[in-house]
Amino acid sequence: MKQQNRLMVETACSIAKKTHSKGLLLYGDMIEDYEALAKIGQEKQVDLILAIKDEISFQDASLVLKKVIQIPNVPLGRINQVKISIIQALSKGLVKKGDKWVCLSGIPQTKVLDNLLILEFGKEFEIISSSDLPVISEIVRPEVFETVLRLALEISIEGKEGRKPVGTIFVLGKHEDVLKFSHPMVINPFQGYPEEERNILDPRLKETVKEFSSIDGAFIFREDGIILAAGRHLDASGENIEIPLGLGSRHRAAAGITSLTDALAIVISEETGGVRIFHHGKIFMEIEKGE
Repeated sequence: MKQQNRLMVETACSIAKKTHSKGLLLYGDMIEDYEALAKIGQEKQVDLILAIKDEISFQDASLVLKKVIQIPNVPLGRINQVKISIIQALSKGLVKKGDKWVCLSGIPQTKVLDNLLILEFGKEFEIISSSDLPVISEIVRPEVFETVLRLALEISIEGKEGRKPVGTIFVLGKHEDVLKFSHPMVINPFQGYPEEERNILDPRLKETVKEFSSIDGAFIFREDGIILAAGRHLDASGENIEIPLGLGSRHRAAAGITSLTDALAIVISEETGGVRIFHHGKIFMEIEKGE
């Protein structure tokens, strides 16, 4: 392990102990020696969560460490590294409201850790926009949430690389209520197909969803990943809900439907490419370009 990375990990572990944090959440693309990392955690008696993008590295790390999460393989700045790691850890139930964690991130190109944050989940702060943290697994299967979030980030990144920007809404879970408070804007492109052919967990469906993301309206996902509809107008207007200035009707619709149904909504901004996640009518996390 590089000397600076070892020093950062050891320091973070010491800070975790002194601040009575639950442990260390580490963006792991900068780490190559998982045995050394595990040894530091054992010696310092600190719980470790390692977040990794690469599939092979994820498999290798999983043989050594107990808590390894795989995050979307898209370009991420330091703050977004931490945000995505937190949201995946929330999805898997590894962190929860009220927890305090020390978080480490850095520059993947140089494989150097250089950013340390102490975060208490469930309080208002810049990483998580709302104190109302959902228990994601009670709304949608974690692997479905993670797959749709990864897809949203890919659409966001591709839109920022010279292609026409795409804005859309993915609504996850509580599908009976969501369908009750919405109506079709176009013929549903997924209607009539067997369920096994419209489950977002099937990698072959990813490009199809990307193609249909350019049509107006929202995608509706069942808890198990079945796509029930696309091109759906969300009837909950969200007119009485406060959202940040500069966000338009798409974000207001997401706020409205999540306030009525307890579903989750992931919104891709057509203007900025930012990705925002809504629950109970509020943004609880946003991933903006360049963070």
